Amino acid sequence: MRLYEHESKSIFEANGIPTPKQYGTIRSVSEIDKLKLDFPVMVKAAVLIGGRGKAGGVKKANSLKEAKEIASKLLKLTIRDYPVEIIHFEEAVEEVKACYLGVTMEPKAYKNTIITSPSGGVDIEEVAKTKPELIFRKEIKNNDIEISKEISKDLANKLNKVLKLSDKLLDELELFIRKLYSLYQKIDAKLCEINPLIITKDSIIAADAKIVLDDNGLYRQSSLLSNLDLSHKRHDVAEPTANEIFSYENEFPYVDLLPENLTKKKGYMYVGLVPGGAGYGILSIDEVANIGKRFFDGKVIPINFMDSGGGPPKERVAEMYNLLMDNPLVDVIITSRFGGISSCDVFIRGTILAFRERYKKKQRIIPVYGRMVGTDLPSAIKYLEKAYEETPKELAMLEIEIGNEQIMADVIKEALRKGFEYLKEGAK
Repeated sequence: MRLYEHESKSIFEANGIPTPKQYGTIRSVSEIDKLKLDFPVMVKAAVLIGGRGKAGGVKKANSLKEAKEIASKLLKLTIRDYPVEIIHFEEAVEEVKACYLGVTMEPKAYKNTIITSPSGGVDIEEVAKTKPELIFRKEIKNNDIEISKEISKDLANKLNKVLKLSDKLLDELELFIRKLYSLYQKIDAKLCEINPLIITKDSIIAADAKIVLDDNGLYRQSSLLSNLDLSHKRHDVAEPTANEIFSYENEFPYVDLLPENLTKKKGYMYVGLVPGGAGYGILSIDEVANIGKRFFDGKVIPINFMDSGGGPPKERVAEMYNLLMDNPLVDVIITSRFGGISSCDVFIRGTILAFRERYKKKQRIIPVYGRMVGTDLPSAIKYLEKAYEETPKELAMLEIEIGNEQIMADVIKEALRKGFEYLKEGAK
């Protein structure tokens, strides 16, 4: 999970890593007067992707009027398809020299690695290509929580061959390296990066800050997330949608494939997907899109990725359907349960639970088409047949194929045909 620069800097400050004075963030120009700015200041677009500098997302303002003008322009800016919604203000620091400092997990050997370079404030990947001799790496063995002074001093000395720092600043740089590595381990990070790390006349300051947290370690970071006022997991490059937050709270993976508040195209059918597993979830997206393109003039749009996870309880299965049926964008749902780890019996019970509860509460119900095969199939069939007999009105829009007599591609094709008929009749 990636953090915004201002969030990363608040963590830096709390752990003794100096940053420029932070004035705060705004979402509208009218909020600037509350920040009590001392000029000059840096006005930065707060986005979770790189390249904002090249896109014009970082500017210096020398007056309140200029700060408001810059903020107004930035709030209209889109950087690599992501609209700027937050502006970050901080002290403008006078740079004398700059370098790069980062700690990350080397993916091939799974070793924590410190990377430094005297070329700061530029694309570090480009430096690695064009001037590899200016990239200094140190792999840390045994996943050590702290690094020795010997390691940090060696890296600082290598940087200093180019930077030519005073003894005082060299000592600060060496300490900076140790502190950043310690923080990286403390917060279960995948990446802690400073680019540029600015050297002023008398100090060293993290002018930029990037932190990417390891999703697998988030359960250990509840205090950190609470301090950042984060109650849910964030994507690497964007905030989660309301649907994604709901799925996170209900413990099943879900990703929206379309923007929130999208205006539906007339004549198109939007299909929600409830697959059995992650792999089949990805396949379902491709199958629905390809069959829609081949047989229905490309007027079929899959709207989501979803995964039930291994062995979900029936209540979780029901919430998966509730999420899609509550979404006005979804016209029909296609589902497939290839019961391997998961039980077909639990799956069908969860499906029927969703239909019955929604019917009772007079909530929106849309057609569900699909196929079911695999573990506990006999008991699932028995439960489904009994449910049809007991609650035929509640399950009128549920059509589930049993077994392997039809391949899933044919099931999807027939589901799409029936879906368009349903829409043609006015989705009554």
